[in-house]
Amino acid sequence: MLKPITLGAFAVLTSVSPARTQQLPPIRQLGSVVATSKETFGPNVFVRHLKGGVLVNDVQNRRLLLFDSTLASFTVVADTTPATASAYSGRVGGLIAYRADSSLFVDPASQSMLVIDPAGKVQRVMAVPRSQDAMMLGNPMIGTPGLDATGRLVYRGFPRMQMMRPPGGGEGNRGFTPPEMPESTAIVRIDLTSRQTDTVGFAKIPKMKMDMQRDDNGRVTVNMVMNPLPVVDEWAVLSDGSIALVRGRDYHVDWVRPDGARESSPKIPFEWQRLTDEDKIAFIDSVKAARQRMAASAPTPATPGAAAGGGGGAVAGGGGEQRLQINVGPGGGPPPGGGPGGGGGPNVSFVQPSDLPDYKPPFFAGAGSVRADADNHLWIRTIPTKGIAGGPVYDVINTKGELVERVQVPKDRVIVGFGAGGVVYLVARDGTTTKLERARVK
Repeated sequence: MLKPITLGAFAVLTSVSPARTQQLPPIRQLGSVVATSKETFGPNVFVRHLKGGVLVNDVQNRRLLLFDSTLASFTVVADTTPATASAYSGRVGGLIAYRADSSLFVDPASQSMLVIDPAGKVQRVMAVPRSQDAMMLGNPMIGTPGLDATGRLVYRGFPRMQMMRPPGGGEGNRGFTPPEMPESTAIVRIDLTSRQTDTVGFAKIPKMKMDMQRDDNGRVTVNMVMNPLPVVDEWAVLSDGSIALVRGRDYHVDWVRPDGARESSPKIPFEWQRLTDEDKIAFIDSVKAARQRMAASAPTPATPGAAAGGGGGAVAGGGGEQRLQINVGPGGGPPPGGGPGGGGGPNVSFVQPSDLPDYKPPFFAGAGSVRADADNHLWIRTIPTKGIAGGPVYDVINTKGELVERVQVPKDRVIVGFGAGGVVYLVARDGTTTKLERARVK
């Protein structure tokens, strides 16, 4: 029996000596697409499979839609118009699988959770369990909350930030030292009836350094330094209620089983790629170039990462290509500040190349890196360590923590959800819009 999982013994990735590469399963292709939506969505889409259809959380357009199983038609469950009784009031909202075929839609702005039945009707409204966690429950960019085997809600808690004393400390000091960003955060679970909370374990998250300065005219400038290739942990709740914490440092899974037992699986085979000094410089240069291209084409300044230790900006990639993935903050928008052009975003810079890990991590930070399917498997979107034509490759892990297969999805697509019977939901990206696709595992 393991003691509660902590990160006290975590070291930097440079201390890791990856095990000799084991035999990897051959990469196979995902099954063919059987349905495609005509409706288009924003770049971030999250789905909830139902017996008779699928709920789609279109975050950027602030819509919650119920589609039929063919993705041909839909009804509006919540949006920003007066037409729906329960509007999508905040900038973001979280969609959580609840009991049976019902769902929870979390609105951080009102600190409420709508209980939605399989027909897309709001049955009742619940208060969020703890007000301080409303943003974490309602931000789909930082993980997918779920129910464990006893019906307790498992989610990522709000990072505890250490307040720092402003330099000089005097009233006339116009500088401000923001809170120290933590390197880890708790994965918690709560009984929705008794509101009793406990900590499942801790997950390593991207650490960003922020500096805020106020000039003589009262203008606030935010400078953010981030690591575009952080070594992190991710987590998911499997269909049997097991809780999996996937460790990025040495690529293994720590488990909290339905009966409460804790155990660790052996390391998952992975083709570790060492990064030379030249590789690190080239990587940082490519990230800077990608961000400049995105800034030039974006209608409004984008904000990498989440202001409270969220998903983090990362260079996400499919097979042979890489792109800069931009996430929003926990409140749905950029942190306060005076970014370039007065758009309110921070000035972003990156760590020195020498601060990057010596080995490329197995997976990126951010929503969708680790997902649980409906058949008790983890799907981990891996970072390519060599050029592979096509889309992202997912490691499929069973409940023993074993790599059972590697599945590649088509180019410009990522998995956004699963359904019973081998159903897989994908988003096909075309610029800033996406379409939803439904496929099946072969």
